[in-house]
Amino acid sequence: MKHPQKPRLDQPTVTFLGATQSVSGSMHLLEVGPYRFLLDCGLHRGPRDEARALNSQFSFDPASIDAIFLSHAHVDHCGNIPNLVRQGFDGTIYCTHATRDLIEVMLQDSARIQARESSFRGYARPGSSPLYSRDHVDEAIDYCHSVSYDQTIVVNPSVSIRFIDAGHILGSAIVFISLKHENRDYSITFSGDLGRRGVPYLAEPSPLPPADLIICESTYGGKTHETLEAMAEKMAHLVTKTVARGGKVLIPAFSLGRTQLVLHYLRVWMASGMLPRLPIYVDSPLAQEIDFVHQKYHEYLEPEVKEISCEWLTSEDDAWYRSTHRDPCILVASGGMCEGGRITQHLKYHIDDPRSTIVLVSYQSPNSLGAQLLTPVPKVFFHGQTWNKWIEVAEVNGFSGHADKNDIDVLLSDAVAATRQVRLVHGEIPQMLALTAQLQEMGFTNVQAPKRNEMVTLEG
Repeated sequence: MKHPQKPRLDQPTVTFLGATQSVSGSMHLLEVGPYRFLLDCGLHRGPRDEARALNSQFSFDPASIDAIFLSHAHVDHCGNIPNLVRQGFDGTIYCTHATRDLIEVMLQDSARIQARESSFRGYARPGSSPLYSRDHVDEAIDYCHSVSYDQTIVVNPSVSIRFIDAGHILGSAIVFISLKHENRDYSITFSGDLGRRGVPYLAEPSPLPPADLIICESTYGGKTHETLEAMAEKMAHLVTKTVARGGKVLIPAFSLGRTQLVLHYLRVWMASGMLPRLPIYVDSPLAQEIDFVHQKYHEYLEPEVKEISCEWLTSEDDAWYRSTHRDPCILVASGGMCEGGRITQHLKYHIDDPRSTIVLVSYQSPNSLGAQLLTPVPKVFFHGQTWNKWIEVAEVNGFSGHADKNDIDVLLSDAVAATRQVRLVHGEIPQMLALTAQLQEMGFTNVQAPKRNEMVTLEG
């Protein structure tokens, strides 16, 4: 036992510390006997002061955590691990092999961004110092113990875990946890983020095993995505008319997950003749690093469409040249909500060009620039000035990596009879309410959406 000072609990409990009635900062504290574990340890995104307060301090002693069970490498699930390390965590981080390689890239990028923003704002301002450094990232990576899918890992005499393919991004996993406490057996299924069915690129998401407690994401509760066929038809229409106008197609995309999926299907559709063959340029240094990891784990992915190439823009000069060159092209750039990343530089050249089109393929938070672009107003404000919004704005929502209403119905249907409790996380309140109603209609009897710091006790 690593920390004998921790109190023994009569039954295992889970306390929800992040991504409660929101889609940011996934983190849940599992306590069983004298042991403590975190399910994810993500960064909260939101207004600066609120995010700083939630991310900088933990409601528990980081040194008391025995291990982290990490579902995947998105920063809202892993991004606060180095801060936990900085404040005393020295346990084991369990994850899949691909997740281990991806978090090294993602966390180093997060540390770089924090250092840059702190330098820009100046250390005199309260709360401007980085949450962690690259050294803390290196230390966190040293604590990683990566494992294969479907391998049972004995963490200690009371706890074993198994990672099951979640189909969300490369390496993503459902975490199934088996517990023994006071001569009783318990189980928890933590969904992480669930992927989509019917969009071949990654493996299909696996059904959720029944458990005493299922902790399930609810990002798209009650909503359905466009089909692959509808996405192809819409993209073909947008690209064809943009080319006819002599414009460019801009696609802002998050660097991990969305960029790879968009590139794959642009190339598939061009190869099949559904889209005109255009140059594809990618302006995202982070996505290029992530691409190297994807190449390492190519057996988990659909084969590349080699006859359609894409060019990675490796310098600001290259990006400027490709963006301002007169010929039509498709330009995929970092910054899924247009709030930051390379896409804002390209928008400056094209926001007032009625020949061009921006295709939004990610969720747009209410106050983001992407949401402003979707709003039917003639002007938008970014980069310190007001711009004429003459570019065509379109949305293709089928590229989401999250399960929708129909996916949830399939992925949870086998768990109904043998599951005692369901707790919904990682979703806005309207989506949680819709998913609660759906799960109750399926036959789940105890479905709730916990608030921050709310605790649930497992019933053996």
